[in-house]
Amino acid sequence: MLRFEYKYFVPTGQLDKLRAMIQPFMEMDKHAESNGGEYTVRSIYFDTKDLECYYQKLAGVKRRNKVRLRGYNNEEDGNLVFFEIKKKVDEPLFKNRAPLQFEDAKKILAGEELDGAVGSTKKMTREEAVNNARRFLYHIHARQMQPVVTVIYEREPYQSILKDRANDFRITFDKNLRAVPYPSLDELFEEKISYEVDHRYFILEIKFNRYMPAWAKAIVMTLGLKKGPASKYVMALEACPEISPGVRHQILSSGQLPLPNFKLAKIQNGHPASDKNRRAVKGKISSAHGGKPNQTCSKSSSK
Repeated sequence: MLRFEYKYFVPTGQLDKLRAMIQPFMEMDKHAESNGGEYTVRSIYFDTKDLECYYQKLAGVKRRNKVRLRGYNNEEDGNLVFFEIKKKVDEPLFKNRAPLQFEDAKKILAGEELDGAVGSTKKMTREEAVNNARRFLYHIHARQMQPVVTVIYEREPYQSILKDRANDFRITFDKNLRAVPYPSLDELFEEKISYEVDHRYFILEIKFNRYMPAWAKAIVMTLGLKKGPASKYVMALEACPEISPGVRHQILSSGQLPLPNFKLAKIQNGHPASDKNRRAVKGKISSAHGGKPNQTCSKSSSK
């Protein structure tokens, strides 16, 4: 089903006010309610060696997609993760998703067969999930995609009190956005060194299938918010000095970056992906990006 997703940058100081404004209409999502009011979202984004997904977003290409491996909270035995393709068709979005255990995901991306690793959900049969996993792997291999950045944030999610399954209206506050450059797949749940994107704002996302309620439009107008692009992938990538698009363009032009291998390990060949190189760039963030290095530990709760 096609879905609409409106995004707004909101000053962090208005978070409590916005919570109070939506309170008569929305209730906390059950996954967050049992987890202290929020959960941590972790996504390893894949891109081509010339950052095709990044540049398509900047160019405003109407039909584009993002390919990512998504998990939640901290690593535990039997962690469920998702192969995801988020497709944009003009304004509406469509998401292909396949659930599987983290260990199985790593094995499949290293070349093993899907076999019985992919599961099902309440909204998706196993057959649908397997087809989604195949689509994901097609993009990874056909486009020779590699992990570029892990995008991490805390999500405070709300669902409508008035149930309308056809519309499935939801609101999320995505806070504390940060980035880890050039992760290996083993590092989905790690952030020993991460870069803060911009603590002054959080991202309000309003999601629906058919319509945005009048009361939500009134709140947006009252706060003077402007709908616009807010790609977490783009912002996270630009916050990492190791992945400066200008630097990558020079490397690509010189022919020094080889085609990726499909073991999906850390990028080598002198690119600043090792722990030694990460330490070397710590604190040397471009003021144009506004990124700050963090040494953080995630919440111990789990979804």
